[in-house]
Amino acid sequence: MRDRLAEVIQLRETGRAKQDQAILEKARTLLLGLVAAYPDDAEITFQTAVVHDNLGLERESIPFYLKALDQGLAGPDLERALMGLGSTYRGLGEYQQAKETLRRGVREFPRNRAIQVFLAMTLYNLQDYKEAMELVLTTLMETTSDEKLQYFKRGISYYALHLDETA
Repeated sequence: MRDRLAEVIQLRETGRAKQDQAILEKARTLLLGLVAAYPDDAEITFQTAVVHDNLGLERESIPFYLKALDQGLAGPDLERALMGLGSTYRGLGEYQQAKETLRRGVREFPRNRAIQVFLAMTLYNLQDYKEAMELVLTTLMETTSDEKLQYFKRGISYYALHLDETA
């Protein structure tokens, strides 16, 4: 079963890379068969969520993400699931669920900058502009190698946390 799952994941990755809907649909069919045969396997459930997302079937991916999380998904798959579920909720306009999911992702995977950026976008959607800007600016300053930004790092980092202050 693990070899078969690895083959299907590779197929899904190929379909995603090529943006080939037919390949992705084939991977989806195979994953639905695997999830039916192994309904308690968190990795299979998670991969089924991902293929739905890859196909643009975001709403259909949510139950698979939630079930995979309930099944005890861990490690890199958990990190990717929290990112995927959070960004899916955000894309569907379900901002409160996105915020909760992405905050969990930031707590559990504090070095994942993509989760932080999606959380910032969600905070923006929730009109929490100050926290959104703080998160984006902090992430930018912690990851950029741009020399002009680095020159002003101390000031930008300070003001990221004090946006409403003036001299």
